[in-house]
Amino acid sequence: MGPFRVVKKSAAVERWFKTTKPPSEPALRRVRDIILGADPSMRERTQYGITFSSTKTPGDFGAFVRYSEPGVNLRLHRGGRLNGRYPHLRGTVVRRMRIADVTEANARASELRAMVKEWCALAQR
Repeated sequence: MGPFRVVKKSAAVERWFKTTKPPSEPALRRVRDIILGADPSMRERTQYGITFSSTKTPGDFGAFVRYSEPGVNLRLHRGGRLNGRYPHLRGTVVRRMRIADVTEANARASELRAMVKEWCALAQR
């Protein structure tokens, strides 16, 4: 898994968790930690739930959607720009990944990190 990086988390997102109380909060938090920890340029904000972006690449990386339902639904609005092999990513242009719980999030951590790293590298192409 490699060394841990201290990740600055948004106070607004912490308030969102406190007020929204999503049923899969532990899994959402784990996926959030993986995404934010994958690249130092990653940021988060509250917009339609929680949205992730990079200071390197224009546009948003992805967002948690349907967060009032069990599990994590991560939508990548521009996911069609990713060319890597991501076996759990579904769709063609707007792509998505469904993660049931923390155990599954941990199992997909390397895939999520690779997606973030590829997204952040798009600005350099």
